[in-house]
Amino acid sequence: MVCYGNICRSPIAEGVMRSKLEKYQLEGTVDSAGVISYHAGEAPDPRAISVAAVHHVDISKQVARQFRKSDFNDFDVILTLDKTVQDDILSRATDASEIDKVVLLLNYAGIKNMDEVPDPYYGGAEGFDLVYEMVDDACERI
Repeated sequence: MVCYGNICRSPIAEGVMRSKLEKYQLEGTVDSAGVISYHAGEAPDPRAISVAAVHHVDISKQVARQFRKSDFNDFDVILTLDKTVQDDILSRATDASEIDKVVLLLNYAGIKNMDEVPDPYYGGAEGFDLVYEMVDDACERI
C-alpha cells in the first residue's frame, strides 16, 4: 500500500488489509510506504489512528517509511492510492515485471467508477472517515 507520505491513507490501508486477512484466515504479507521520505520514522497521523481504532483496527504501532527499490522484489503487488503516487512508483520500475506489479488499489479491487483515494491530510476528520470507508470496501472486495 503506497501513498504520498505514509502517514494517512496507506497506514489505514495496511491496517485494514491485515484485518481482512485475519478475518478470512488468509496468509499474506502487507506493508505500507510513501513516495517521499519526509515522514519516515513517524507514527501515522493521529486522525488516521483514531478512525482506524473506531473500527477496531490498530495502526498506532506502524512507522512511516519511504518506498524502496527492493519493494519490487519483496511484494507481488504494489497497490497505490492515487495516480500521482502510481506514476512516481512506475517511474522507479526498471522492467516489465516491476511495472506489472503497480496497480491502483481501487482498480485492483474492481471498483470502476473511482480511481483514487483522496488525501485527507489537509482536511478534517471526515476526510479520514471517507478514506477508511473506501479502503475498507476495496480490501473487502480483494
